[in-house]
Amino acid sequence: MSKPLTVRRAAVLGAGVMGAQIAAHLVNAGIDTVLFDLPAKDGKPNAIVDKAIAGLAKLSPAPLARKDLAGEIVAANYDQHLDLLDGCDLVIEAIAERMDWKKALYDRVAGHIAPHAVLATNTSGLGIDELAKVLPDALRARYCGVHFFNPPRYMHLAELIPGSATSPEVLEGLEAFLVSALGKGVVYARDTPNFIGNRIGVFSMLSTMHHTREFGLGFDVADALTGPAIGRPKSATFRTADVVGLDTLAHVVKTMADTLPDDPWHRYFQTPDWLAALIDKGALGQKAGAGIYRKAGKSIQVLDPAQQDYRDAGGTPDDEVAEILKIRDPAEKFARLRASDNPQARFLWAIFRDLFHYAAYHLKDIAQTARDVDLAIRWGYGWKIGPFETWQAAGWKQVAGWIQEDIAAGKAMSDAPLPAWVGERDGVHAADGSFGPDSGANVGRSTLPVYARQRFPDPVLGEQAGRGETVMENDAIRVWHDGDGIAVASFKTKMNTVSDGVLDGLQEAVAVAEKGFDGLVIWQHGEQFSAGADLKGALGLLQAGRVDEFEKMVANFQATSQRIKYAQVPVVAAVRGLALGGGCEFQMHAARTVAALESYVGLVEAGVGLLPAGGGLKEIAVRASAKAGAGGDVFAELRPWFETIAMAKVAGSAREAQAFGLLRADDVVVMNAHELLHVARVQARALADSGYRAPLPARQIRVAGDVGIATFKAQLVNMLEGRFISEHDFDIASRIATVMCGGDVDRGAVVDEDWLIRLERRHFVELAQTSKTQERIHHMLTKGKPLRN
Repeated sequence: MSKPLTVRRAAVLGAGVMGAQIAAHLVNAGIDTVLFDLPAKDGKPNAIVDKAIAGLAKLSPAPLARKDLAGEIVAANYDQHLDLLDGCDLVIEAIAERMDWKKALYDRVAGHIAPHAVLATNTSGLGIDELAKVLPDALRARYCGVHFFNPPRYMHLAELIPGSATSPEVLEGLEAFLVSALGKGVVYARDTPNFIGNRIGVFSMLSTMHHTREFGLGFDVADALTGPAIGRPKSATFRTADVVGLDTLAHVVKTMADTLPDDPWHRYFQTPDWLAALIDKGALGQKAGAGIYRKAGKSIQVLDPAQQDYRDAGGTPDDEVAEILKIRDPAEKFARLRASDNPQARFLWAIFRDLFHYAAYHLKDIAQTARDVDLAIRWGYGWKIGPFETWQAAGWKQVAGWIQEDIAAGKAMSDAPLPAWVGERDGVHAADGSFGPDSGANVGRSTLPVYARQRFPDPVLGEQAGRGETVMENDAIRVWHDGDGIAVASFKTKMNTVSDGVLDGLQEAVAVAEKGFDGLVIWQHGEQFSAGADLKGALGLLQAGRVDEFEKMVANFQATSQRIKYAQVPVVAAVRGLALGGGCEFQMHAARTVAALESYVGLVEAGVGLLPAGGGLKEIAVRASAKAGAGGDVFAELRPWFETIAMAKVAGSAREAQAFGLLRADDVVVMNAHELLHVARVQARALADSGYRAPLPARQIRVAGDVGIATFKAQLVNMLEGRFISEHDFDIASRIATVMCGGDVDRGAVVDEDWLIRLERRHFVELAQTSKTQERIHHMLTKGKPLRN
């Protein structure tokens, strides 16, 4: 099968936390979705599912890309609606991790699954072949495991687990669907308990818990050592346990204990007494309000198992260990950790040693390649670098020798020998692929056609995609191409902020594209499109009293936006992550935006005491006029935009950005961020091949005028008198209203873009000179959060 599985309608069996969120992500992707559960014993038959759907709006982080998408999920129950399965192309079972319950459900639904449909279980660790025994032979070829990680909208990992009878064509089609339609990173796992992610990830947590006790560390100290300091999430180890749920963690550990009796580390597969005691008390972690950590007033407390009570949290790395962790060379860092007598350093070496040992010993059992292990842990647990990558970067043979020494000395958690292949290699990752234990050789990336859409796939150590041919470059921006006639502009500033160099570079990039290319894509190598303007540089000009230079910078910003809009070739913005302030304005002026679902878009200038002045307010006035038409109410069109901008709202997804009007309805939303550049170039090519012409200058913009301004101000007066906003908030919002409404002109007056641009710039510069706005900018730069003054 060379193309993705065609999924017109999907069903999810089980409306628990995971099932409901999987259904939510399916509708995020625009897939008609039915969510099933048992009929309610009392009241409406669909009450269980209805409650689960309603609960999606209350979850954080939000499972739905837009809250109203909850209404697109069809509620169903097994007694009345099994006929709805007949039209489904994909059925995902996501009920509780009970073998008997799953088999009973399969008995019930198997006869209703269409002859072409794929049935997948979202089990986190039960055997696929064992579950398949109850299925008809014809369905076994279309049955496999698909393990989504929680929360399924945000976690990139999906483990694909074939059964012995699963058709390769089914697997290829499903893989392509998961990658492109749902935006997932797929790894193939073998049909072994807990697969790859949880097998390695949970072992790492158990190992960390063991060594925390062994070295006499507090849980908060262990978390300070196993979080961002070593490239892992802020939740580190013990906070992660709270987030996952202590009962859930205990269940996974029990599964390992019950199903892996021959594992050389089996004696560690048990829930510690202190953890079992918390579960017995109902202190299950974040969902229960208390677990290993709890909040007491404004302070965070952590469990002290020796005292069987909580104390204030706040542990930090010792100075010696903090200095070691700052070392950039991994080989030197690991050598220092292993040589140190400091208990924290010895703890860190021990958790890495036992992780490397475990992963190497079990690689052949759980995965097809070392790459699958590293990507599973990165995508499923949020680590910046996987275990094998960490080992290789630290010096493969040196570290392997240290592990062997510790095994021989009885210091390791197990005396199991390292596999022979470890000593035969210099690492597991190379330019030609990653080590595959079946062949004993390096295995390259998948050649499935869907991966041709990823110009820059998520690399593992040793992999590097070509950078393309550079066309022009300065300190802030690079323009390059792949020989396809479409130029790509990428920023080089921190967080891709907009500096003078970016402004000048973008204008030059447009000129380069007009001269020698068919289109231009603005795309970033990093995870953020742009965090907005360079506030530090702007504040410096203001504080030095160089207002003329500041105003020229603003004018140049506006000129850059206009240059993007009126380019003679299509300019496409490829957005992911943050697109704030000026970043948002650039994409508003592009011929088209292609946005990853996880794009957080907003005109947030009010938060720092300013108003959008890169053409954003001008563009909103243009859009409102066009939407209202010749005789429509322009003010009514402006209302939702005004609230969004005055309150500095940031859309929580590309779908929400479309609802806010910051993305257009015909802008393209891409589920997989690694496909963003591909789709943006396709869009630029399609526009060019369709005979693209730049829009005519907007000279007939009908505005809401003085009446619109007065109406907005009346609302603001009520908020001021009710002390919902400050006097400076009132001034900012009034100026936003003034620009959006076209200034002090009659209602329904016609203005042009130049009028609006000058109005926007004047109010921006005036606000920027106020002391309260400068205080807000300074506070944002130093504290990283808005100041209300």
